[in-house]
Parts: sequence; structure tokens; C-alpha cells
Amino acid sequence: MGKIKPPPSVKYFAGVLVSDEKLLVKVRQFLKELVGEIILESRLIPFNFTHYYREEMGEKILRKFYLFENLEDPGKLATLKIRTNEIEKEFYGEMGFKRPVNIDPGYIESSKVILASTKNFFHRIYIGNGIFAEVTIHWRKGKWNSFEWTYPDYRTPEYHEFFTEARKIYLQELKSEKKDFHS
Repeated sequence: MGKIKPPPSVKYFAGVLVSDEKLLVKVRQFLKELVGEIILESRLIPFNFTHYYREEMGEKILRKFYLFENLEDPGKLATLKIRTNEIEKEFYGEMGFKRPVNIDPGYIESSKVILASTKNFFHRIYIGNGIFAEVTIHWRKGKWNSFEWTYPDYRTPEYHEFFTEARKIYLQELKSEKKDFHS
């Protein structure tokens, strides 16, 4: 029988879609208050991979990723997704858009990037409170790899660049945490 033990700490991030980059100032502040200090940000990436959000968010959608400071328990993901949905509601109707902000929280660990979702599907696992999680990309042979369900944008070099840097930070902090624990 396997021994039950706590999971390794993870590094939380948020992938934010906005209709107007001016909204990022307020979104960033909400996220800092919710999750903690932001230690890494991606550049602004045009989101032109699907028309799924066009009706709610308009034609010109931008993506930005934020990585948060502390190592955390992965069990907080469902609660974080619920709270980010509440933050999104704060922006409804701004800039003339029905839903000008979309926040996708997730976490990174050494071998994978996990995203939270309110939608169920065959590759998603229920994690509580109406929230599901999926492994979106995985680290293998020194690079990020996709699955058949991986969103097209999560397959791009721009996204992989952010997650590679986030993974480096995560591994350094995890190493430091273990060293401090054994000291």
C-alpha cells in the first residue's frame, strides 16, 4: 500500500484575457490582493486563436500571464477559480463589452501546467465546488508538449516561453524550500 503524503507545493498563475489593455491595471490589483505578489509577467500577446470570445469581448483580445510569489497547496485551485470568476463579474459591461475580462487560474509544477475550468469534459477531473481541472501541457524531454485537447494558444512558443521561465522559478524555489526544511 502506498503511503499517503501531502502533494508538492505548486506555483499559481493566472492567464488573463482583456478587451482593452487599460483594464489590466485593475485586474492586476485584484489578483495581487487575491493570490499575492506577482513575480513574473508575460508580454501582451494578441489572442487570435478562436472566435469563441468575440461576442462577449470584441475583436481585439489580448492575453497576459501573471505568476505569483508563494509556493502553495494545489488543493486551493477550485477556490481560486471561484474567486477569479467573481473578479470577472466586477468588470461586466466595462468598455462597452459584456465580459471584457476573462481570468483563467492554474498552477505549474515540474512536469505539468494545470488549468481550472467550470466545464466538464472527458479529460477533466472534478476538484470540488463545481470546478474541474485538466493537465493542459506537460514537460517532457526538455520542452512543453501538448495533448489532443490542448488549446491552440497553449501550443505556441509565446506561451511556452512564459511557462518555461515560470518552471525555472518554481524549481529554484522548490529546491530552496526543501533545503530550508532540512536545515
